[in-house]
Order: sequence, then C-alpha cells, then structure tokens
Amino acid sequence: MKLTPVMEKYILHWGEMGTRWGVNRTVAQIHALLYLSKLPLNAEDITETLGVARSNVSTSIKELQSWGLVKTSPQMGDRRDHFSTMKDPWELFYTIMEGRKQRELDPTMSVLRECVLECDDDKETPEEVKQRIKEVLVFMETLDTWHGQIKGLPKSTLIKLIKLGAKVQGFLGKK
Repeated sequence: MKLTPVMEKYILHWGEMGTRWGVNRTVAQIHALLYLSKLPLNAEDITETLGVARSNVSTSIKELQSWGLVKTSPQMGDRRDHFSTMKDPWELFYTIMEGRKQRELDPTMSVLRECVLECDDDKETPEEVKQRIKEVLVFMETLDTWHGQIKGLPKSTLIKLIKLGAKVQGFLGKK
C-alpha cells in the first residue's frame, strides 16, 4: 500500500496518540493503517507499509482482535489472513468504550464494592476515608449507569444530544 504524506502523518500521529492512551505505538499505527485502507491487508502488506517487524505485526493484530477492533477478512484465491477494521468512527468509539469499561471500570467497581463491604467491619480505617471510597464507588456506578443508557441510544439521538451541549442545562431549568 502506498501512503501519501497525509496518510503517513495520520498514521504517525495515531501511533503517538496511542502511547498517550496506553496503547503500543505499533498497535495504534496498524489500526490507523487498516482504518485508512480501502481493502483488507495481510500481515506482509502491513509489515512492508509501516516498516515494522513481522512478529510485531502479528502481536499487534492479536491485541487489536482482542479489543474487537480488527477482524479477519478472507480473500478469494489467497490463503493468507487479511485484516480490516470498521470504518464508522462511532462504531469504533463504542467498541473502544465497551472494551475500556470491561478492562478498567468493571474491575475497579468490583474492588471498590469489596472495599465498601470490608469497611463495615474495619475499625482502623478512618470514617472520612471510608466515605471517600464510597463516594468513588457511587460516582463510578453512576458513570456505569450512564454508559448503559447512552449505548442504548440510536446514533442520531446521541449526535443531537452532543450538539445540544450546555443547552441541556436550560431544559433542566437550572442556571
């Protein structure tokens, strides 16, 4: 695949952003390449285009597949695996948010719930600290509830809600 300067800039920046999001640079660059590509790419194409090691491509593809961001796309007459990603930014966003929820929010809420239960019998931890832990749990459960509600909205409704922005406050009658 031949990259234009704009495509290269996009892929390099996506890789840089990946490191800020806690994702390996190559993983993010491969995802960006697949996102921009018209056709599914095989590992050799990815290796050649990005100039990275074949083993790094294989490992990165597995990670992207574990997130549900890359799928195998069989090609007629070619026994090699070809890979593609979804092209709708909203679908990507939902997939990433669901993955982050499962990997980060859910385990954190489980530990917080355990901490809150243990606080009942804990005589050493100051009440102020126990209260802070409970507040974080309530906050995260509120986010989890909101996530469930938002992910159930049609994309068109969500776009309207986002565009409303701070105007929502006027509907609620609060200033």
